[in-house]
Amino acid sequence: MLPIDAAAHSSRWRRRHPVDKAVLGLGLTLLAISLPPWPGAALVLLTALVVLLGPAGVPGGRLWRAYRVPLGFCVTGALTLLVRVGGPGGFVSLAGDGPVRAGELLLRTSAASLGVLLFAFTTPMSDLLPRLVRAGVPAPVVDVALVTYRMSFLLLDSVRRVRDAQAARLGHTTRAAAWRSLGGLGATAFVRAFDRAVRLQAGLAGRGYDGTLRVLVPEARVSVRFTTASCVLLAALAVLTFVLERPLT
Repeated sequence: MLPIDAAAHSSRWRRRHPVDKAVLGLGLTLLAISLPPWPGAALVLLTALVVLLGPAGVPGGRLWRAYRVPLGFCVTGALTLLVRVGGPGGFVSLAGDGPVRAGELLLRTSAASLGVLLFAFTTPMSDLLPRLVRAGVPAPVVDVALVTYRMSFLLLDSVRRVRDAQAARLGHTTRAAAWRSLGGLGATAFVRAFDRAVRLQAGLAGRGYDGTLRVLVPEARVSVRFTTASCVLLAALAVLTFVLERPLT
């Protein structure tokens, strides 16, 4: 199991309905995208951090390990705005408003990423996917996503075991050996994945599979109090942004 999935299963908000957490997490993401980057996105980023580390109870180290990957993409995308291709300054030159635009983009994307992580760190996929059928998503699409989600952990575990076995047999001592081990790893992972798929199909056929995977979903109700508080928080962030926008700019 990936660390973010383990954190979602042990979250304080594990028993809350996904709608409650979607209103807060995805609402923060929408605010980060739609509000002015300063101070709107900065306020959203700060609020998401406080909620993640406070009420949601996400450990700081685990949050950083998950956040640094999208943050790297955010920084890479913002750096491209610092330069300009063509124009009077030459083929490549510094953009005049590049630092401002790069900072705005970095604020927006980093805040939006934290909003998505708030939802991911508190909502296991096993709770979310079965409920999508009630939301109108076709059942076969949900079944494929659910099987892919569960099989991915088995495949990652197989890859880890094969890689550990190769390392124990000195399969990574030289560059040539590392390439041979990588090729063997890919071949073994493909064969094992194909074998698991065949066995899964045979098992479903033996159990009278009729096109729908029936799984147990934890009982949960949409909390009117939690959803209302989330909407109030989102509205307060929007109002505070427009109140502070003119003095700060």
